Amino acid sequence: MESLTFSYRDEQLYNQANMRFFEGEHAVLVGPNGSGKSTLLKLLNRELTPDSGTIKWLPTVTIGYLDQYASLPKEMLVESYLYTVFAELFAMEKQMEQLYEKSAQATGDLQEKLLQRAALLGERLVDSPFYAIKSKVGDIIHGLGLSMDVLKMPIGNLSGGMRAKIILGKLLLEESDVLLLDEPTNFLDVKHIEWLSKFLQNYQKSFIVVSHHEGFLQSIAQTVFAIENKEITRYKGNFDYYISERELRQTQHKKAYISQQKFIERTEAFIQKNITRASTTKRAQSRRKMLKKIDKLSAPRKDRTYRFGFPFSKTTGRDVLVCEALEIGYTESLVEPLTFTIMKEDKVVITGKNGIGKTTLMKTLLNQLEPIDGSFEWIDTAQIAYFEQESDMPQTATPFSIIHNRYPHFTKREVMALLGSHGIDYDMASRPYNSLSGGEQTKVRLALLRHQKGNVLVIDEPTNHLDQAAKDALKDALIAYQGTLILVSHEKAFYEAICDYEISLYTE
Repeated sequence: MESLTFSYRDEQLYNQANMRFFEGEHAVLVGPNGSGKSTLLKLLNRELTPDSGTIKWLPTVTIGYLDQYASLPKEMLVESYLYTVFAELFAMEKQMEQLYEKSAQATGDLQEKLLQRAALLGERLVDSPFYAIKSKVGDIIHGLGLSMDVLKMPIGNLSGGMRAKIILGKLLLEESDVLLLDEPTNFLDVKHIEWLSKFLQNYQKSFIVVSHHEGFLQSIAQTVFAIENKEITRYKGNFDYYISERELRQTQHKKAYISQQKFIERTEAFIQKNITRASTTKRAQSRRKMLKKIDKLSAPRKDRTYRFGFPFSKTTGRDVLVCEALEIGYTESLVEPLTFTIMKEDKVVITGKNGIGKTTLMKTLLNQLEPIDGSFEWIDTAQIAYFEQESDMPQTATPFSIIHNRYPHFTKREVMALLGSHGIDYDMASRPYNSLSGGEQTKVRLALLRHQKGNVLVIDEPTNHLDQAAKDALKDALIAYQGTLILVSHEKAFYEAICDYEISLYTE
């Protein structure tokens, strides 16, 4: 990739960026929310076209791109969808069987030729992974935390998390020369993230992964591409090397920038003082020419700061939520009957494998779904603020209008201050919501809760798209929250510092 320049909705993401990616390289792509990580993967996958510059792959390279939101045929069985990876081998098997059938009806030289052709196809199938297909599919299915029963399910019956896993699974089965994976861990639990880490560590070909899960990045990265100042910097080493080397480079850049700024100030002062004097004007003009030719360093990048917060209204009584043999689901119970009590000021995390029913539990407790059996009761003084994992936001509305509609009494300055404290600057605040990155959208939704007073906070998977700085700020805000917290999360590194105890969902 050479001299890549690309703008999206009038915002320049890349300016003359260069990048070299080698055969067999295991790389991760990092950068703050909104810096253009997902956009770069789409450019590399040729879904987007650069404004200028070039992206060239070797002619024979096959690329597999993870699009968790791809449109899939709802009626197709999962098994059929996955087995399309091996369509060529199944066609070869069918052709071999047809040749054997024809040979049984033929005689002489024709029969011999048909048998030879069938045997040749049989040898090719033996040399291929054909007879290990079921085993390979099973390994992928179990590794991603699904059961083999899912193979007989129509795609339209899958939950969002299960669907994303199936799309990822098909991509891993394809074994493309280059994998481009955008947030592959979003719907994976801890042990399944570990499985994916080992799969990628042993992957014989190349990949570029975007993720905000630092433990995952540390386990798979041999090269780090960092989006910095609209360019792509290559760090040849693991993730820990990138962290230490980045800090060193930033320190050196800051010193060089300060030194250069002082030099420019002294030179400009000399020019201003001497340009009008006949005896010194040539020297002043010479220095002016020199300043025009100087390669000016960019100002050191300032990391965004976040000020998340969740206001507390008034205290509750002791038993905030009591569940008795509660069964949740749509047509049949997803988990064992739940009996527990959450008390005043408790901070509890709900865990369990993906698709088991964590979000279903939240929606049941918030009366969005009817329980199948059992009961639950909130204390009558509970005032609940809820952050949904996925929310139907007005896609073409701007963040400014979304906040203003929620808080119509806010002045323009107050709306911008609220968005700014959540990492949404003026440019982002003026763009359509659907043009923002996943992390930026999450920050807008968190901003909606900033002035929603309550004494119970229910928050479902808030970290899926957040960069590390935002995660740290959110963690501090949840620790500081004075009310009762019910958190759904699969990131142990995030919730273990926040929550007092864990409620784990499981099946029989």
